[in-house]
Amino acid sequence: MTGPELDEPREESAPPGPPGLPRRHVGWQKLTFLPAVLVAVLLATWLWFRQADLDSISESALSNGQVSKALWQHIELTVISTFFVLIIAIPLGILLTRRAFRKATPVATAVASMGQATPAIGLLALLVIWLGIGRKAALIGIISYAVLPVLSNTIAGLKANDPTLLEAARGIGMSPMGVLGRVELPLAVPLILAGVRTALVLNVGTATLATFGGGGGLGVLITTGITNQRMPVLMLGSILTVVLALLVDWLASLAELLLRPRGLEVGT
Repeated sequence: MTGPELDEPREESAPPGPPGLPRRHVGWQKLTFLPAVLVAVLLATWLWFRQADLDSISESALSNGQVSKALWQHIELTVISTFFVLIIAIPLGILLTRRAFRKATPVATAVASMGQATPAIGLLALLVIWLGIGRKAALIGIISYAVLPVLSNTIAGLKANDPTLLEAARGIGMSPMGVLGRVELPLAVPLILAGVRTALVLNVGTATLATFGGGGGLGVLITTGITNQRMPVLMLGSILTVVLALLVDWLASLAELLLRPRGLEVGT
């Protein structure tokens, strides 16, 4: 009887370590698989365009660096809007988890939710009426649409921290800023990065609407293809937008793996 009883704890205590390894291995497999797919899609698109019979309207829409210009504008809109989302949402999320400002959390979350609940094209139209045509209106619209996931994930990540760990950190003499920077934020990193990843993909998609406010981007190719009924132009704009969104999502996934605290890798 004692033999089986002694063997049982070994069987129960052995599995917890290994399960983390296959998960990380699968994650890296996905990270290496997606770039290969994106390269194949871009190569197939390029080969198709080389053989396609384009009329004068399609050629004028795609010549003289119009494609590279639209792509660069789209990347600029995504990077700038994401930067402002981060410097707005993360500090605000930290502030709203402090005791003195917790009562303002529902109000701030409601305001951020209004930005995302409003149809993007309608919000952009209102901003154009207010600020005029240009990149400023487009950027404000994109930022308003992407603040919520980063803000809510920052708040959720900080609230999910184990209170006993925070008390232990304070018990060894750490200052409030020390507890925040060395304990709270590192533990909340996975959730915050998930919110940033969501915001990035949202920004890529919403940036296609910037063309209606004079902000440029790949939406120029899409609207040109629709209004002129030129399928090659529409397809190129759509394919580049999808590839850019997937590439941004891939880079965010890579950042999640690299920036995730080491002690949290096995458990997630």
